[in-house]
Amino acid sequence: MSWISAVAIYFIIWWVVLFVALPFGLQTQDEDHDVTLGTVPSAPRGPHVARALLRTTIVSALIFALFYVAVVVFDFGLDSLPRIAPTR
Repeated sequence: MSWISAVAIYFIIWWVVLFVALPFGLQTQDEDHDVTLGTVPSAPRGPHVARALLRTTIVSALIFALFYVAVVVFDFGLDSLPRIAPTR
């Protein structure tokens, strides 16, 4: 696997994990019982983007490491999947 492919795959994994990780740890103003005038009660209590980015980076690195080991060490790829022959 070339380094460009590795960066591209990590980037895709990172974005998918980001959208999965954003809601975790989110506390709304309604849950905190401190709704700011002019905002909806479901608005976040405060910024939590830095924690979400850190969490995303760590989880993405672990997922990419598993993928890298499967592809490079165990030589697993799309060719390893069985082909289903059309039946007539």
